[in-house]
Amino acid sequence: MENPLLATDHLPDFSAIDATHVVPAVEQVLSDNRAAISAITATMHPPTWANFIQPLEQRQNTLNRVWSPISHLNAVMNSPALREAYNVCLPKLSEYSTELAQNVQLFEGYCGLQAGAEYAHLSQAQQTMITQAIRDFKLAGVDLSADKKARLKSIKQRLSTLSNDFQDNVLDATRAWSYALDSVQALSGLPESSIALAKQTAEQAGQPGWLLTLDFPIYHAVMSFADDAALRKTLYSAYQTRASDQGPQAGQWDNTAVMAEILALRHELSQLLGFPHYAAYSLVKKMAQSSDQVMAFLHDLAAKAKPVADADMAALRAFASNTLHLSVLQPWDVQYVSEKMKLAQFDFSPEDLKPYFPVDRVLSGLFAVVEKLFSIQVEEQQTQPVWHDAVRFFCVMNAERQPMGYFYLDLYAREDKRGGAWMDECVVRKKDDQGLQLPVAYLTCNFTPPVTGQPTLLTHTEMTTLFHEFGHGLHHLLTTVDVLSVAGINGVAWDAVELPSQFLENWCWEKTALALMSGHWQTHEPLPDALFDKLWQAKNFQSGLHMVRQLEFALFDFRIHREYSDDMLVYSVLKAVRDEVAVMQLPAENRFAHGFSHIFAGGYAAGYYSYKWAEVLSSDAFAKFEETGIFNAETGQHFLHTILENGGSEAAMDLFVRFRSREPSIDALLRHCGIC
Repeated sequence: MENPLLATDHLPDFSAIDATHVVPAVEQVLSDNRAAISAITATMHPPTWANFIQPLEQRQNTLNRVWSPISHLNAVMNSPALREAYNVCLPKLSEYSTELAQNVQLFEGYCGLQAGAEYAHLSQAQQTMITQAIRDFKLAGVDLSADKKARLKSIKQRLSTLSNDFQDNVLDATRAWSYALDSVQALSGLPESSIALAKQTAEQAGQPGWLLTLDFPIYHAVMSFADDAALRKTLYSAYQTRASDQGPQAGQWDNTAVMAEILALRHELSQLLGFPHYAAYSLVKKMAQSSDQVMAFLHDLAAKAKPVADADMAALRAFASNTLHLSVLQPWDVQYVSEKMKLAQFDFSPEDLKPYFPVDRVLSGLFAVVEKLFSIQVEEQQTQPVWHDAVRFFCVMNAERQPMGYFYLDLYAREDKRGGAWMDECVVRKKDDQGLQLPVAYLTCNFTPPVTGQPTLLTHTEMTTLFHEFGHGLHHLLTTVDVLSVAGINGVAWDAVELPSQFLENWCWEKTALALMSGHWQTHEPLPDALFDKLWQAKNFQSGLHMVRQLEFALFDFRIHREYSDDMLVYSVLKAVRDEVAVMQLPAENRFAHGFSHIFAGGYAAGYYSYKWAEVLSSDAFAKFEETGIFNAETGQHFLHTILENGGSEAAMDLFVRFRSREPSIDALLRHCGIC
């Protein structure tokens, strides 16, 4: 029987994939690729697009199409057998990618093509791809000595394993902790839907009563609404000490040594390649020009946000003391007191909105918004095999109803699913003599699953998360670039990749857009004007606190990579950052960094600042819609043609300037956040 992972001429048949297929498929494609690359380098004299780049891109595409479903399943349907197979493959893939990146013949082929007569006749995307490839060869140490190449290869293999170990530890620690309750009174204050979810969770675990876990829907509900401070403290302690040497699971799945080794190896890698630190190495592929520029950017934002955050915290403490009689505001009280204060100040709670945002209504509204903006249509298809019965599959079409791409939508939290929300590539667009390959995306969230008797009802924050990930999806799906390596999000500067996602969030705050995506799950009435007014009035509630929290993450990430030394203490750096920007000191046992997957297991190492950097771009881009009309078709088409369609084929700043007719300004971000 053929290995289903090797059937790369069509989308994965997830119903047929088993953990036993993983290692043989990866070994087969790596063997085939090595043989093909050997043949390519033997016959590329002189190198041309047709005899050199195109067959290389085809081999990369085949590997992508084999590995993508494996990596995705490991994140959303994690099992011991799949994890073991996945972990076996990581060093094999790392070894292969390093081989390619240090292959002198390949490097010379790209350089020869760039220097040859054909180069001037290639498209912008083709030229950009070649330029970026030459840059990446140098970043991979193609011109290092043999012993340094070997060391670099070893470092990359080890980092691949360590990053996966970090994520596994966080997942295992999250999954292992639970808290059983035999009385519903202990859940006083929680919305009925959250209590029902806790009951359903207990039933699924074969237990009586109610069961609390660290999955975000339950954790967030407890921290926001539970009247019992001791219960809030219990979950706070468990969540903030996951995968560490502290808390109820102290020493189990501990990421302390993993983090230390990751940072040491990143520093060694950067120095092998001639960079003073990993922050400088990471910026080569970003819009920011230097680490000093990044630090100045973050400090400038902090200087503007800190006074606002101080005022926010002073108001919160006063409310806690005067209204709730809490003489000391503890970290596990902040979210709870904030919700009480918001309710008192604006007569508004996020729970008030949920009945108006059943998930299907939100999806239809989201699709209506992007249809108005970009003249596209989204339709669900029922025929594609999926990995879980809650997963859905959609086609994105242009105005002529021609398919442009497809996406899987996996919305709900599960025990075997990684936390958070993300977009990832299943298939990347390319066009060559084998035809046109349309892009396919995975869109993943961790919303509260449906409970008996009603559909999933989204909070406004969850709806914004959905729009965010769909913005990433549009960047991937609406590209018209035909070169694999720079199509969609590929080749995009990392500190610009959040532009489309944060940009699309803005429509979640617009009254005419909300009318498209709201409808009471029982009466079908749209969101009332009075509720919208309260939502809008509360939009920038505690905006200073939110801003400095993100700046804390960004400064911590950048500083530990910029200031690394053998004797550096991670939590000493974090304390110094908090002393600068935070408005509340946290318990000594807090181990936030031990679960900071973005930088230790994701792509944001020395790059978490990108969220704020890109928010400047996205706010400024949306300001043009504020000037011309939020559904102005001409402006929407201009954004489509300049930003979304071009992917990584041109420099991000050039594309932004083409859209905005000037370089970005921070003014719109400060205005949108209420920080002026």
